[in-house]
Amino acid sequence: MSALAQIHVMDGGQATGSDRDFDRGRGAALRKKLEAMGVRLFAQDGGAVTRETDLVVLSTAIEDANPEVSAAKALGVPVRHRSEFLAQYVERMRAVAVTGTSGKSTVVAMIFEILEGAGRGPSVITGGSLLALEERGLFGNAWRGKSDLLVVEADESDGSLLNYRPAVGVFLNLTKDHQEVGALREIFLKFRARMKTALVNADDPALGGIRADQTFGLESGAVRAEGLDLRARGSGFRVRDVRFQLPVPGRHNIANAVAAVAACLNEGVPLADCSRALACFKGVARRFQSLGTARGVEVVDDFAHNPAKISATLSAARPRGRRVLAVYQPHGFAPTRYLKNELIEAFAEGLRPEDRLWLADIYYAGGAASKDVSSRDLAEPLRARGRNAFHVPERAAIVAEVAAQAREGDLVLVMGARDPSLADFARELLAALQAR
Repeated sequence: MSALAQIHVMDGGQATGSDRDFDRGRGAALRKKLEAMGVRLFAQDGGAVTRETDLVVLSTAIEDANPEVSAAKALGVPVRHRSEFLAQYVERMRAVAVTGTSGKSTVVAMIFEILEGAGRGPSVITGGSLLALEERGLFGNAWRGKSDLLVVEADESDGSLLNYRPAVGVFLNLTKDHQEVGALREIFLKFRARMKTALVNADDPALGGIRADQTFGLESGAVRAEGLDLRARGSGFRVRDVRFQLPVPGRHNIANAVAAVAACLNEGVPLADCSRALACFKGVARRFQSLGTARGVEVVDDFAHNPAKISATLSAARPRGRRVLAVYQPHGFAPTRYLKNELIEAFAEGLRPEDRLWLADIYYAGGAASKDVSSRDLAEPLRARGRNAFHVPERAAIVAEVAAQAREGDLVLVMGARDPSLADFARELLAALQAR
């Protein structure tokens, strides 16, 4: 939502908005950035919606009983889903839409940085905050470039990507996440029919039914990464005769990079330019973002929240620290209930006997939710499988325990999504380690 508000303002429009977290006094720094960009923010009580309001745009998380929605309906103001608003940009620009259950924000960021480095003047609308844009003093998840090129994240979780008709679609992967694989595959097949060109990960058999104009991958594909070099603090690979060096670790990031390279080759960017840009890739906030090291203990903040992301993040973390001290906050009651067995398996496989896992209480963003599952339902089966997993409801207690147990050479890894305070929590852990 914040990205849409920013891009609308950058295009010369006016945008107002509200957020329950802002009303609760959270996210002050984010609020300040949005206001500095010209987005006016109000309490979420319906008072900001007037007869002069042209349109109310909402996300999937907003209920019909929301005060803004009720006020809009009472005044006859049109209400649209965010995907319908974004579709206007996708329709009128040459849009490269990236979809998949994991890696979207990172691949969008990589494509954007390659295109910008090649002088193509792209725009971007995405879910993660690009550190390259943050360095310019921006919020980080939106930018209006000079050309008609647009790189956009197409969210499959609620099927809303079917409102888009992009010029190019990039299909990264398909695993059980918000829906079963079969249901998501049907969404992807319908999405494929709405675009001109499809670039598909040839390594993922779940994407096998999607007609590809170009393929990419690590094991197969027309654009293929070879000669993989996995290091604790970076990675390398080769595409054809050009060598790539990435400042970000993990096999999954090589997979992300080769997808971005395939997309940029499709836009006419030479391989050498792709390599040059990715060597300086800034990354995305909360995507294996190193916050610093205190007394020999590094703290990394990551968005990982579904089983595939957690597995990839733990795989990247293990070579980096003698032990991984992981903190995970499940991002909602419904996804925790739906993915419980897969989450248990991801942690059981990804954690070594010497590692530790603290499970915070499940994040509750408000609204209707059946609270019939808890983090204890993850911790107990993990302990039964020999993993050091503990449900600790209070963040202060987690901070105290991590600070007391961390030793030189350990890596503290914070994981979770949706809760904007997680980044501050990760920094709180770093501060506690510094204060020991």
